[in-house]
Amino acid sequence: MATRKAPLLGRFRLGYVSPAVLFVAVLLYLPFLWTAYLSLTKYDGLTSPEFVGLKNFGALLHDPALLTSLRNTLLWVAGTLLLPVGLGLLVAVLSYDVKGGTWLRLPFMLPYALSGAGLGLVWSFILTKDGVANQLLGALGLPGGHTSFLQYGPGNTVALVVVWTWQQLGVNTLLFVVGLQSIPKTPIEAARIDGASGWQLFRHIIWPLMRPLTTVVVGLALVASLKTFDIVWVLTQGGPGRSSETLGVTMYRDTFVANDYGYGSAVAVLLTVVTGLASFLYLRTQVRKEDARA
Repeated sequence: MATRKAPLLGRFRLGYVSPAVLFVAVLLYLPFLWTAYLSLTKYDGLTSPEFVGLKNFGALLHDPALLTSLRNTLLWVAGTLLLPVGLGLLVAVLSYDVKGGTWLRLPFMLPYALSGAGLGLVWSFILTKDGVANQLLGALGLPGGHTSFLQYGPGNTVALVVVWTWQQLGVNTLLFVVGLQSIPKTPIEAARIDGASGWQLFRHIIWPLMRPLTTVVVGLALVASLKTFDIVWVLTQGGPGRSSETLGVTMYRDTFVANDYGYGSAVAVLLTVVTGLASFLYLRTQVRKEDARA
């Protein structure tokens, strides 16, 4: 019976995977190819696309708003890796294997249940000029009671990264806790017997064992920071004066607000290339480090 099933499975193996391949092609590859085509055209969404070649990409190079978007996107990348990921690791380590650690992590988990739009609405009441933050600082007699958190760049981008950290800290903490729970107990106990504790135990035992999971967490955070949109749009709409725009917001504004689908598609292609290149370089660096250790 076994010898009969193997050829049958082999004969229809393409049929088993074809629905998934077709699903990915329809929802992912075809839209990207259509976007890439529109990036080579002048198109307002109503008339027929007019082929203009690389004109849209040439305009990108001379667009000052794009330079601001690139700067803010890089700030998002740096801030996301330092704050949500770094603080998530810190909270996970400090609350792991501690009595009541689950309850200590719970407050960090709750904000993740909010959508990006809901999160933006909540923080808009906090960070506006007459918002909760300034009123609280003024009531306590602390300096900064008249701070315009969202008025000037790049400080407004830093404030937005802090809001993003408030939401994403919980999920990063949860991922690192899962990683800590998967670490074998034997090397940790052996290190403790040898006198290792605190920072030495974390640096030489726990951190190397968690490195594969850390690669995944940092990779996900990297991609998420590059395509940030909802929080920025709800809180500032990329302003004032496009000072807090990221590449995702620039793409949306040029496409659906300015109705310049060709130029907006060019920004989308640029965002895709930047995200893919950053992910590739990061994963390649991690693979090289693993090969060097092996």
